Amino acid sequence: MLFSSVTFLYYFLPAAVLLYLLAPKGARNAALLLFSLIFYGWGEPKYLLLMAADILLGYGFGLLLERRRSRALLALAVAGPVALLAFFKYSGFLLGGLFPALLRIALPIGISFYTFQILSYLIDVWRGETAAQRSLLDFAAYVALFPQLVAGPIVRYSSIAAELTDRETDWDGAAEGLQRFLLGLGKKVLLANVLGELVENCGAASSVLGAWLAAVAYALQIYFDFSGYSDMAIGLGRFFGFHFPENFRYPFLSRSAAEFWRRWHITLGSWFRDYVYIPLGGSRVPTWKWVRNLLIVWALTGLWHGAAWNFVLWGLFFAALLLFERLTRWDPPAPIAHAYVLLAVVLSFVVFRGGGAAEFGALFGLGVPAATAEAVYALRSFGPLLAVAMVGSTPLPCRAAAVLSSRLPRPLWEALRCLVLAALLLLCTASLVDGSFNPFLYFRF
Repeated sequence: MLFSSVTFLYYFLPAAVLLYLLAPKGARNAALLLFSLIFYGWGEPKYLLLMAADILLGYGFGLLLERRRSRALLALAVAGPVALLAFFKYSGFLLGGLFPALLRIALPIGISFYTFQILSYLIDVWRGETAAQRSLLDFAAYVALFPQLVAGPIVRYSSIAAELTDRETDWDGAAEGLQRFLLGLGKKVLLANVLGELVENCGAASSVLGAWLAAVAYALQIYFDFSGYSDMAIGLGRFFGFHFPENFRYPFLSRSAAEFWRRWHITLGSWFRDYVYIPLGGSRVPTWKWVRNLLIVWALTGLWHGAAWNFVLWGLFFAALLLFERLTRWDPPAPIAHAYVLLAVVLSFVVFRGGGAAEFGALFGLGVPAATAEAVYALRSFGPLLAVAMVGSTPLPCRAAAVLSSRLPRPLWEALRCLVLAALLLLCTASLVDGSFNPFLYFRF
């Protein structure tokens, strides 16, 4: 089930909210768990058994690790979730040539996200940084929590442990959450989906203009697709009394690849930093070990996104950029730094999308004309949308809203805000009812 679907917006979510609000405080996690299981099992009910196995393994080993902090026991504890993730996500990639049937194994939606959450919980319990959860129901609610289940952000148990047992939903928090959800929905439906149509139209790379339109549109599409989902998840979490971590902070404003990854998919970057990079020694090791650590982390980051070589190359591409910046002490003037990051990011997502030599050749005019009638038509048709998306990926809209709210009387500002959000919901609903192009890119991860 997609957040950006009529079924979710007008049937599932109202029912979940109603049951949650009517349930006694002590039963609200049970209500959330029930609807989370319905949400996850909507498309593939059989994978509920896989999630249940991961939940039971995480819960049981968490209790054991709190009593006995043994490295051998930790290795055994993480082996189960990692083995399940490896089988369903990577067996076809690694062994598909020997066993073709493995290529036909469907990837359970969201398995990468909830597996990483269970792993961070087990490691934190082993380190003594958090107490093991005694309630199986509360632990299951944490793992299966539907607002962030299928595409993050990756929420560590320690960050919401207190809220699992003691949280409040007040009107201000609910209103804030609803606004965040609707803004994320608008990002997804009105920007990402339409940018995806531009990518489809220009993806053949038959001209330089078409290739660049597809490359830029795809970078913006995946940003609004994923950041929009993160906004919806954070908003829903806020509505139910949870405070999920931010996942994006205007990454296209970055001046280096390192800064880009402090702003893009923040929860994934911090997960690899805390559970892989630092345990390997981080940067406080001899240079050759630091390079090794960097390559391992970024190869794994690429593999996390998908079981294909283009994802591995995408991760190693960023590793190369980080090596370059560190070894050369990269610090150019701001305009050059911004241009460098934007070019690098756009090219990286050509790799991410699976683009090959033909796509890269077209970007630089190898064997294709500068423009075709189709590419010029696409630019005229989608140019205003690209301009809106570029501005929307910066803080300018938020700053404009803040200025407006400070200058208008509060009742007028609140009325205007409600009107804009209602119009946004209406436009999104009309788009969902009228159209069929509604993919969600991060479902595959």
